[in-house]
Amino acid sequence: MGHCGGTEFAAALRELKDRTPHSFETLAARTGISRSALHRYCSGTSVPADFATVERFAKRCGADRDELVGLHRLWVRATEPDAPGRDAEPDEPDASGRAPKPVEPEVPRPRARPTVAARARWRSRNLVGVAVAVVVGAGLLGVVRGTAGASDEERLLLSQACKGPVGMGERGECVREVQRLLVEAGGDLDVTGRFIGDTRSLVVAFQTFAGLHDNGVVDTATKQALYDEDMDVSLQTWSEERVADRIREVFDRDAGQAVRTAECQSLLEPLATTSQADSTRTWGVFQLSESHLRELDGTPVDALDPEWNIRAAHRLWSRHEDFRAWPHCNVTVEPVDQL
Repeated sequence: MGHCGGTEFAAALRELKDRTPHSFETLAARTGISRSALHRYCSGTSVPADFATVERFAKRCGADRDELVGLHRLWVRATEPDAPGRDAEPDEPDASGRAPKPVEPEVPRPRARPTVAARARWRSRNLVGVAVAVVVGAGLLGVVRGTAGASDEERLLLSQACKGPVGMGERGECVREVQRLLVEAGGDLDVTGRFIGDTRSLVVAFQTFAGLHDNGVVDTATKQALYDEDMDVSLQTWSEERVADRIREVFDRDAGQAVRTAECQSLLEPLATTSQADSTRTWGVFQLSESHLRELDGTPVDALDPEWNIRAAHRLWSRHEDFRAWPHCNVTVEPVDQL
């Protein structure tokens, strides 16, 4: 599809379909969704206009509640207004037919404290819009100096075998090395050799804490920083259980809905980040947008601190004592029916 959200969404649907013994024809008959529509959704050429269609298909494939929540997040990203391949209308005979909701630009464990310079760099990028190139250049110069004298051939990412940037969709030993270094920095990640969403989120978090350009691509500056022993970056953060407990404490009487909203937004992962169609990003437990961060006088580094993120989300909730700041998570995913 040419759109990372849609690509991940289609891959998730294919994975569900592939673990069943059923053909597209059988699933079409059992879900009431046309075979051609199912094939388009699983191949990534279009996206259902209504999440009810996704839920019906996923439940028939045996998806559990956690998988449904994850699918909802991917579906929201895939139905962004600028996402190619989006269906204008659902063509399944029993879909609800409701128009998709408009998607506004959205938006780790104890972490290294941000330096004053790192916070200033982010504010300059958002308030002035002219400092990015300077920051990247300065960051690259600093990390190159910090690793001067070391043999690049001893560091896989800096060798000819991993020449060029490492990013979404890639596989192999270079990706495995990126993942190993992220784990070494405290990240919770399986070293699979596949560069997908969880790896990109940790790369963005690392870049953010390191004061680098947070593009989610392992470029030369990021490679150097990953190997720099003097780089004070920690990707250790809170567990899902600790996040959920703290949300309940802060939100108190609306605790249940608050936890469900955070689960929908990030799967309770403090270092979660999501790229948006307008090149902005959403951050942390409640996936705070960059416009929200400016309103709340925060930075991405703040937003990746689960304590700050949860309290900031409570401030947004307190304006109307509801969850209108997260419109796409105002749906309750019901438990999976026995099929």
